Amino acid sequence: MAPLKITVIGTGYLGATHAAAMAELGFEVLGLDVVPEKIALLAGGRVPMYEPGLEELLAAHVAGLPGSTGRLRFTCSYEELGAFDADVHFVCVNTPQKHGEYACDMSYVDAVVESLAPHLTRPALVVGKSTVPVGSAERIAVKLAALAPAGEEVDLAWNPEFLREGYAVQDTLHPDRIVIGIDGERGERAEKLLREVYATPMGEGTPLVVTDFPTAELVKTAANSFLATKISFINAMAEVCEAAGGDVVKLAEAIGHDERIGKKFLRAGIGFGGGCLPKDIRAFMARAGELGADQALTFLREVDSINMRRRGHMVELAREAVGGSFLGKRVAVLGATFKPDSDDVRDSPALNVAGQIHLQGGQVTVYDPKGMDNARRVFPTLGYADTALDAARGAEVVLHLTEWREFRDLDPAALGEVVTDRLLLDGRNALDPAVWRAAGWTYRAMGRPRA
Repeated sequence: MAPLKITVIGTGYLGATHAAAMAELGFEVLGLDVVPEKIALLAGGRVPMYEPGLEELLAAHVAGLPGSTGRLRFTCSYEELGAFDADVHFVCVNTPQKHGEYACDMSYVDAVVESLAPHLTRPALVVGKSTVPVGSAERIAVKLAALAPAGEEVDLAWNPEFLREGYAVQDTLHPDRIVIGIDGERGERAEKLLREVYATPMGEGTPLVVTDFPTAELVKTAANSFLATKISFINAMAEVCEAAGGDVVKLAEAIGHDERIGKKFLRAGIGFGGGCLPKDIRAFMARAGELGADQALTFLREVDSINMRRRGHMVELAREAVGGSFLGKRVAVLGATFKPDSDDVRDSPALNVAGQIHLQGGQVTVYDPKGMDNARRVFPTLGYADTALDAARGAEVVLHLTEWREFRDLDPAALGEVVTDRLLLDGRNALDPAVWRAAGWTYRAMGRPRA
């Protein structure tokens, strides 16, 4: 039997990774996007974002590249997609936060359904991977049935993604779980097809959870809400530690030994950001309100509040460190992306802190290993340097705000030679205080005693 033919609609961070991974698993894949510049990059084996291992995976499969399998192609045409005659169509478009609201913007998903449905001229399975408000799949299934050519069997499944930026290739090829939401008895064919799609990771032991539409939609937002809560919890403990004279690092170490709690994501700092966690928990609250269950998620408002408060607290620490005013002060910021191993600066705590200091009169210079171009587009008025040493040159205070390995490997003595004052604020609690203090630095971190 011939391998399945798959389309992936939307070739951003999620879609480009999924398309390349499907080709790696042996399927013939056609990726579609409405942005010609993005398609041109991908067709040349290049990616419009930084994600470790993705460009190499693309090069191994994009048609026309030397040595590739030729299993992966890209297009901007729904007509070409229809002629491709695929068995499975994955929807991987963005679902951003609505402007001025907490709610999720479903316009991109709806546009895909409206453009795709008329081209489904054979039995097919549409699979949603985008993070959507609960109830969306049921609505989309009705819309697909109404717009597809008469008599064609078109099924829908919801298959949420659980990618971590920096580990997306690994998470797609070797996921820790696969969730499939199907529509009762009608979902039997959908489940069979997706078992075929994911046969390789399932053969490696990845568990499969088959459920209904609402549960599958809730899994991603519930998981992100739990993670956000854990991060904000340890940041709340950092606030208490500062007030009481405790050490949040030792506190996290101690409670992390409890297997019911675990050690992961218990590092206090300036909080979470990016294109998923903040907007997903806000959309979850908005949807719960629409369903009349808003009281169930009121705790997420405090989670969000704690997270945003951390950014302002870092600005206050930096202002205090330079004498109470940023006017005329040179501030070095190490980090621009919201996390390491990514070039994503969406809702980046690091850039937010840098921007606040700049607006208060500080002369801010930023350096990031991968996020410089994106940072310049978001905050063109900040200063930027080509290296950490250049960013720190003449600085009265250095802020470590993104946990890149390059920053952990910095030589404190060498950095100390170029600054005006050896004053370091570690916004990620990731550097070794003893090493920096031994090199003559005043080291401060959130939730820790001042030695």
